[in-house]
Amino acid sequence: MSVSERHKTVAVDVGGVVVGGGAPIVVQSMTNTDTADIEATARQVAALAHAGSEIVRITVDRDEAAAAVPKIRDRLAQLGVAVPLVGDFHYIGHKLLADHPACAQALDKYRINPGNVGFKNKRDPQFTQIVEMAIKYGKPVRIGVNWGSLDQELLTRLMDENARAAAPKNTREVTHEAMVQSALLSAARAEEIGLPKNRIILSAKVSAVQDLIAVYAELARRSDYALHLGLTEAGMGSKGIVASSAAMGVLLQQGIGDTIRISLTPEPNGDRTQEVRVAQELLQTMGLRTFVPLVAACPGCGRTTSTTFQELASDVQSFIRDSMPEWKKHYPGVETLSVAVMGCIVNGPGESKHADIGISLPGTGEQPTAPVFMDGKKAATLRGPTLAADFKAMVTDYIEKRFGRGQRAAE
Repeated sequence: MSVSERHKTVAVDVGGVVVGGGAPIVVQSMTNTDTADIEATARQVAALAHAGSEIVRITVDRDEAAAAVPKIRDRLAQLGVAVPLVGDFHYIGHKLLADHPACAQALDKYRINPGNVGFKNKRDPQFTQIVEMAIKYGKPVRIGVNWGSLDQELLTRLMDENARAAAPKNTREVTHEAMVQSALLSAARAEEIGLPKNRIILSAKVSAVQDLIAVYAELARRSDYALHLGLTEAGMGSKGIVASSAAMGVLLQQGIGDTIRISLTPEPNGDRTQEVRVAQELLQTMGLRTFVPLVAACPGCGRTTSTTFQELASDVQSFIRDSMPEWKKHYPGVETLSVAVMGCIVNGPGESKHADIGISLPGTGEQPTAPVFMDGKKAATLRGPTLAADFKAMVTDYIEKRFGRGQRAAE
């Protein structure tokens, strides 16, 4: 089954990165540093951008954080990083943007939550202030609904209406409708104030897979705003990866979603860039984008009691990821490369032939030789302690010949 035709949405320019309008699905992420710590935040933004995040969001929660934003932008420029920055505002965003015009100017997009932008009679004036700042500085806005901070007045009204209905829906269905209405009513109000549709992105995040699918399917059915996908509070490790991939995989398969963030809880002192890699791998695995060469490797069995093929697969994958920043500069199209690292004679040669370049390592009891295949043909046989280095050298040489100067000269 192929991916459905993309849901038609309006294109939004976020600091030079196009979201929606049929543009490639954008990968984004968020820092977890104290934004007031300029150096730590700039370095984490740079790390996320280096890993492939095309938009990075930072928390702007108090005066010190807002004052730091233009300095973070300056530090990123010194580091040679030009990734768009999004300011994440809750509760006092209207005040911070008004009090810190340099922050308002330095950011490429504002994210506001209609559930906590203001309460009761302060809601509309404070929402209006943020939208007017976005208009003044020519910035897009993401209206980000979250069921953990859903507009309680709206939810209560819908619950009361549902209770009086002849065929009432269950609480979950009413909550879904409240999520959708909160996003759409807020977007409509932003347009009334003067913010054009091509500067509005919507999100409606929940933490349960089936709820996310239901809410976004309805949001896509009832609007053509650009949509930001994300399963909020997805969790840590494999649980967060599986839940996010399951939810967003279904929506992406239906053609819904213009930008994604994988919200993983990192291990203590863990690598924040993991969420970027998972997002890239999700899009690439589904055939929606290509970021890095794919490494196919067998899962191992009783024929592969040695750890040699596992170590080589890990080594090759790390080698490719570490090399990609330079490879992308010099070898256009290298991200489409496929590599195979296989562990025994059963599927090894066949899988290696299907890859652009592949190696079939000897399994338990097999001859200690490793045939290498390029473009479906046996190209060499490797053996001995330098096998890993030799194979990586062959990968590099293959890339140079296929994507580098040699290929361009032949053309």
